[in-house]
Order: sequence, then C-alpha cells, then structure tokens
Amino acid sequence: QVQLVESGGGLVQAGGSLRLSCVASGRTFNSYRMGWYRQAPGAQRELVAAISSDGKIYYGDSVKGRFTISRDYAKNRVYLQMNRLNPEDTAVYYCAAGLGTYDYWGQGTQVTVSS
Repeated sequence: QVQLVESGGGLVQAGGSLRLSCVASGRTFNSYRMGWYRQAPGAQRELVAAISSDGKIYYGDSVKGRFTISRDYAKNRVYLQMNRLNPEDTAVYYCAAGLGTYDYWGQGTQVTVSS
C-alpha cells in the first residue's frame, strides 16, 4: 500500500521557520516527481515547490527565496524548509508524488503562522 505521510507542521510566529518532512512507503519513489502543495481556507490548492527525479526544482512565486525543497532518495523522503514565514503561508501542506500527474497524496499537515 502506497502511503505519503507528512510531519513537521505547527504554529510559528511570523519570521520563523519550519521544516516539513514527507516519508513515502509502499514503493520506491526515486523515479517520481515529488511536490509540496498547500491549501488555505477558502482558497484553491496551489503548488508550492516540486523536485523531479533528476533534481530539477520548481518554486511558486510566493515562496521563492524563502522555501527550499530537497529529497533523500535513500530514505524515500522529501523535505520543505520554510524560512521567513508570514501569515499568508498559513495553510494545510500536502506532499504529492507522481510520474505525470500527481497520483499519490499525503493527508496534510497544518502550518499556522501568527502575526
């Protein structure tokens, strides 16, 4: 059974940092593109960052220069380091994996940034 499990969310003050982690199980994801999405209340889900199987990286405009995505192929993990957080970053953050479209999703982890 394929599972993606996120961790590392929480409550942080504006200007602070959090590191999200996603562990994948049930298969090897080395050939998959991994992504982090977020969804704020009343908003559409948006792609925050993604990393391809060969290490190509994408960032959404709102997080460029503040967030860093990385992956550990041996551990089947992907990380999202989030710095200089602001209240607009408050959302549920989801880990996703796919070859073309994102086929696998985690359950999400809440990130709340207080002003």
